[in-house]
Amino acid sequence: MIDLFTQHIAHDYSASITIAAGFILTLIGYVTARLLNIRFPRFPMVIAAIIVVVVLLALCDWHYTAYAQTVEPLFNHILGYATVALAIPLATIKFDQLPIKRLIGLFAFASVFGSVLAMSLAYGLNLAKPEILAFATRAVTTPIALNVAAMTHAPLTLVSFIVIFSGLIGAILSPLILRNIDDERAAGFALGLAAHAIGTAQAWQRSPIAGEYAAFGMAVNAVITALWVIPLFS
Repeated sequence: MIDLFTQHIAHDYSASITIAAGFILTLIGYVTARLLNIRFPRFPMVIAAIIVVVVLLALCDWHYTAYAQTVEPLFNHILGYATVALAIPLATIKFDQLPIKRLIGLFAFASVFGSVLAMSLAYGLNLAKPEILAFATRAVTTPIALNVAAMTHAPLTLVSFIVIFSGLIGAILSPLILRNIDDERAAGFALGLAAHAIGTAQAWQRSPIAGEYAAFGMAVNAVITALWVIPLFS
């Protein structure tokens, strides 16, 4: 009995150390990316952090699958709080100065068009229905996308990949596409709508105003998408 208890304690201690190591490694990647962003402000910080983490994993001879299984429960838990915390910058937006009716039309069009276009491409590739539904939440932030996917019976792994990949593409291309846009509100909306959380992080690199409006665009787009995707496909 004592031996079993000791083994249980040792296993929990080992798991805690591994989780802490994964968290510290990820934190190093983030801090390094922040420092690189000071030197190369146009390079997406999220991409830099991913590169640093991959290099550190290679140096530590830590397979990505093992790393992901270790830190995924922790980061999935934190991700929910981080998504809710995006409401904080929304409090600084002066909504009485926004064209609300036009924005509602814009959000509805962006939500439907973004999902339908991605699903049409998947349909054109002769994918099965669950895989096609995975593209419905392409422009929705990960926590909401996974919940919507669970209700529509779309494969969660594919949904996560599509959401993250589309966000990375948006972050990579945004400096080029938005280089001639001087209105920080418009740039923020574009990043939040097209590249959700990763785009919002990129918008905060651009300016606080762009970050606020990116968070607003991402949040509203996620809600609107969930409101029509779930009843239609669940």
